[in-house]
Amino acid sequence: MAYGIDELLERARRRLTRVGPPELAALQAEGALLVDIRPQAQRADEGSMPGALVIARNVREWRLDPRSPHRIPEAKGSEQTIVILCSEGYASSLAAATLQELGLKNATDLAGGFRAWQAWSSR
Repeated sequence: MAYGIDELLERARRRLTRVGPPELAALQAEGALLVDIRPQAQRADEGSMPGALVIARNVREWRLDPRSPHRIPEAKGSEQTIVILCSEGYASSLAAATLQELGLKNATDLAGGFRAWQAWSSR
């Protein structure tokens, strides 16, 4: 069955417990891994996210899957909370849902993305 992007996004978000900017620092203090999936050009334009690991789209699943021989050391296992962020919180929802399909049940995303965090942190 094929879905349009809006339905695919809605289905992904139904599975997520999305976090907002205020909750992000607490999750990081508890050991959550923050992963920035924005392309280099967006990061150069918008700025960087403190404490975030940058993982390119073409290797994200391999770097975070606990069973992958190519996983990064920061990926501690299937119980770890992983928060994905993009620019506005759309691509990150799809990415987090994909990570849940790999068994990373605590994968989620930052609602509103980097732009929401930036607006919140500059208040």
